[in-house]
Amino acid sequence: MDLFKYHNYAFAKLLAFRIQMVLAYQIMAVVVGWHIYEITRDTLSLGLIGLAEVIPYFASALFAGHAVDHFYSRRLFGALSAVLLMLNAFTLTALALGWLNGNATLWIYGSIAFTGIARAFIAPSYSTLFAIILPRDQYVRAAGIGTAVFQAGLVLGPAIGGLLVGFGSKTLAYAVATLLCLGAAIAMLLLKVKEPKKSENIPVFTSIAQGLRFVFNNQIVLGALSLDMFAVLFGGAVAMLPAFIHDIYKTGPEGLGILRAAPALGAIMTGLWLARHPINLHAGRWLLSAVAGFGICIIGFGLSTSFWMAAVLLLFSGLFDGVSVVMRQTIMQLATPDAMRGRVSAINGIFIGSSNELGAFESGVAARLMGLVPSVIFGGVMTLSVVGITAKLAPKLRKLELHQLQ
Repeated sequence: MDLFKYHNYAFAKLLAFRIQMVLAYQIMAVVVGWHIYEITRDTLSLGLIGLAEVIPYFASALFAGHAVDHFYSRRLFGALSAVLLMLNAFTLTALALGWLNGNATLWIYGSIAFTGIARAFIAPSYSTLFAIILPRDQYVRAAGIGTAVFQAGLVLGPAIGGLLVGFGSKTLAYAVATLLCLGAAIAMLLLKVKEPKKSENIPVFTSIAQGLRFVFNNQIVLGALSLDMFAVLFGGAVAMLPAFIHDIYKTGPEGLGILRAAPALGAIMTGLWLARHPINLHAGRWLLSAVAGFGICIIGFGLSTSFWMAAVLLLFSGLFDGVSVVMRQTIMQLATPDAMRGRVSAINGIFIGSSNELGAFESGVAARLMGLVPSVIFGGVMTLSVVGITAKLAPKLRKLELHQLQ
């Protein structure tokens, strides 16, 4: 594709960093969920995994965005995130080998907390390097390719994690994640780009406030972020998959890997399609419709008692989510000034990335209070409600055409 003629394949190296990080993260996510539920047999413990990660992420994300915007090397921040994730994976490997004494659950939650710090630097580093490497007229196609690569990691990571546990061991799965993080760090260090001079040195809290003002004063950006945040928050059925596997479908870790991979498989299909057929007209309507379709699929999944029907519904949820992700990423890249990309990406991460973990926690609490199946149906209904509210309160987003931002 013509994207790769720019800057001596720098974009390909950036994608190599991204997919290895996603693979490592997803392998750890699926194995940690299995590990915790194996120990506790408690749906709330699955939700607490997300909470253990999101607290340090919230505490560090805005400072990470400031650092990426104001210090010279974005590459080094990307490499730092890979090294931190590698240390987390190594800790889990050591735990599985029996090298660490004490409460295994506390070790798992403690190591996951460092994942939150690592994640705080991933998105700002990727977003700023994306804008440096690519010209603006390639953003839509590149967002599609980036989404396809990201979702490929979401497809392969859970499947690999489930297979490694099912046919090997938790130790093997954690060790593979450690090696993938090392590969991501190397890919980032090999990336050669001409980075812009660092921004003027301003106080950190002033810098963070500038990013927050930009997001909250821009109806299109704020609407897109809010829409995805609440949709993911209430539609976090994936966090409950270990319970569905154990209690409803009666399968093993291989089945968990399949269901975890199904939404991402749908999203990668969407990403590849949109990379060749980008959406330029009625972007706002496409975004709202895609999130509504996602909510309907989540309701269907909650009602399903068949493993393969559940897999199909999760596949379609990924198809709709893929449209949402590509449109949101394109809007964010086109609407954000170059000097603020790190901070806005960090705020985007708080809205979107942390909502996955908060959604996992919400799903765990809702499952405890309502029961497993009613909690998932409730989440899908709330997602549809969010679409209606956003369409009403953010008319600029609803009527958005991408050419307005270019």
